[in-house]
Amino acid sequence: MAKIKKDDLVQVLSGKDKGKTGKVLQVIPKKDRVLVEGVNRVKKHLRAGQFGQTEGGIVETEAPLHISNVAVVDPETEKPTRVGYRFEEVDGELKKVRYAKASGKELS
Repeated sequence: MAKIKKDDLVQVLSGKDKGKTGKVLQVIPKKDRVLVEGVNRVKKHLRAGQFGQTEGGIVETEAPLHISNVAVVDPETEKPTRVGYRFEEVDGELKKVRYAKASGKELS
C-alpha cells in the first residue's frame, strides 16, 4: 500500500527534477507510480483527430515518476520526510492517522 495519496505535497528525491516540489495529481498503485504537478514534463506528439475533434501538434504533459523517487513534504519543517501510521482515539473510536515521522505532525 502506497503511503503517498492524491493532493499530497511531495518533493522529488532523484532524477532530472531533483529538489522540485509539487502536488500529487494521481497515484497509480499497480505500477508504483505517481503523477506530480509541474514535474517530469515531457513533450508528446499528438495526431489530429478525425472530423477536427482534437487538434494535432506537440503537447507538454507530466509523465509518471516511480513512487520511491518522491517523499512527502513535512508541514512543519517543509523538508521531505517518511510517513507513518498511528491509531488515535476520536469520539470513542480508533482512527488510523498518517503522520510525518520527522516532526510527528499529522498529515491531512
